[in-house]
Amino acid sequence: MHTLFRIILIVFCFSTASSQSKLTHDVYFDTDKYDVPPTEENRLLLFISNLADIDIESISIYGFCDDVGADDYNQKLSQQRADAIKSIFSNNEISESLISNVDGKGKILLKIINEKNLLKIRGLNRKVEIIVKPKPQIVETEQPIAKTVEKKDVPEQIKSHLKVGDKILFENILFKTGYATVTPDSKKTLAKIAEALVERDDIYFTIQGHVCCTKFSRDAINRKTKKRNLSEARAKYVYNYFAKKGVNKKRMRYMGMRRKFPLGGDPKFDRRVEILITYVGNEN
Repeated sequence: MHTLFRIILIVFCFSTASSQSKLTHDVYFDTDKYDVPPTEENRLLLFISNLADIDIESISIYGFCDDVGADDYNQKLSQQRADAIKSIFSNNEISESLISNVDGKGKILLKIINEKNLLKIRGLNRKVEIIVKPKPQIVETEQPIAKTVEKKDVPEQIKSHLKVGDKILFENILFKTGYATVTPDSKKTLAKIAEALVERDDIYFTIQGHVCCTKFSRDAINRKTKKRNLSEARAKYVYNYFAKKGVNKKRMRYMGMRRKFPLGGDPKFDRRVEILITYVGNEN
């Protein structure tokens, strides 16, 4: 068992670091099973976390079985294993539009490796291979500077004329895939927003949290709590942050919007928070 673990660890380390053109990861399964073992799921979630800062072109998922069993059975089981991995990607805010292949390949022949134990070799064949292809880097060339209308940042929008029903998108507040906490740079921006809200004490608002890429408008799984309430957790995180910075809680409420309102662009921008103005004092 320890030898198999070492082999799996070596494969994982090599596959994620061996090539700049693609990232690969293998998930291993128990005999005749397509449920992902807890240890393997944790390894997969770590792999998914590392994809947060990568501009992905496509993801391919291929399921395999060992050489035991009938061909039809192995074909079905390998497809079930591939589908199980696809579900984990979807539940953790990886857009299904990025997944180009989800294929069960059936059994694979015994690999010739430096291992004499037949059972251990078969264990390495009961797997799903994941191949992530990043988008090619585009070399920017100098272009003429077009005249653009400067857009107000969020603090400036808060200080400007507002009316009930206005919505302010926190464009530069980014969340890590599967989590309710923001990046360090985003927290600096959030502090400036909180300061503007403290000064602008005549408005009441609802903090709306969003997620991306889950099926059927369900919420995504919060990896910290394992609950399917990530959009609400993101809104609550911002609510608590504002309260600590001095924004009166009576002026705020929070709610999770799940993935009902995608923006239609890069899925990472759907992992967002925005505020809906619900009351403006002395509104004309």
